[in-house]
Amino acid sequence: MNLLEIKDLKVHYPIKGGFFNTVKDHVKAVDGVSISIPEGTTYGLVGESGSGKTTTGKAVMGLNPVTSGEIYFDGNKLNTKGKSVDVRDDIQMIFQDPYSSLNPRKRVFDIVAEPIRNYHRRSRSELVPEVLRLLERVGLPPGSLYKYPHEFSGGQRQRIGVARAIALNPKLIIADEPVSALDVSVQAQVLNFMQDIQQDMNLTMMFIAHDLGVVRHMCKHIGIMYQGRLVEEGRAEDIFSNPQHIYTKRLIAAIPDTDVDEIESNLAMRQKVKEEYEQNFVDHLDEEGRAFPLQSISETHRVALPVKG
Repeated sequence: MNLLEIKDLKVHYPIKGGFFNTVKDHVKAVDGVSISIPEGTTYGLVGESGSGKTTTGKAVMGLNPVTSGEIYFDGNKLNTKGKSVDVRDDIQMIFQDPYSSLNPRKRVFDIVAEPIRNYHRRSRSELVPEVLRLLERVGLPPGSLYKYPHEFSGGQRQRIGVARAIALNPKLIIADEPVSALDVSVQAQVLNFMQDIQQDMNLTMMFIAHDLGVVRHMCKHIGIMYQGRLVEEGRAEDIFSNPQHIYTKRLIAAIPDTDVDEIESNLAMRQKVKEEYEQNFVDHLDEEGRAFPLQSISETHRVALPVKG
């Protein structure tokens, strides 16, 4: 069963100008994206800055207005005025910058307890053990309870953000670049504990990132976005073993080598992909310079390629 269904989602922003400030054009931040995420799985949404991946996530959260399309969560339509159900406690977000997303004037107890206070009446005596349990789940000691965010490292602050996100036992987590602001040495630790929590709580997750290497570690299904459209989508093994779109190949070639012995052998491959990208990328776009509609090349693999013939 799919917990989240996104159907032909479009988020367009008007560009106004002239004496009467009329609409001249639109920025097509998201332009016809359809995604299905089965319950209990992690879906990776990947793309460079400006690809529309974060806008897609925020549209699901209700933080961005939807121009057209439909979003279904647990069988309920979310983006219909007057008919939407309140699912704010079932959908939570982990933000990119763990420092700016935490109120520096509040202690950890108040930060993590805030969503519980907002949705459930709890006395302070009831909240303390509940917050301590959440801190323990994300690997923070009890002594963290009354400290301020600036007293923690970047990785620890992101753990606080995760504790806040899971405080209401949500069904869906949207993780927007959750490790991009962290040191490489800390990223793996945060990813591992997020993966453990996802499995323990049977969470469904949309994991947004620009780094395919990070997404490969977390996700079984991956969607690649370029200028508001999906250019390739499939199982992680399909994307990495048999990439079809030239943009996907470029992202895979950009993943840093961790094996010193492979660096030299991969240089030629990277150079070949770069040359192919520069020479042929325009052939993978329509007349407006945008990706073609997705086509199925197998039951689990879709690619945005021009129709031949």
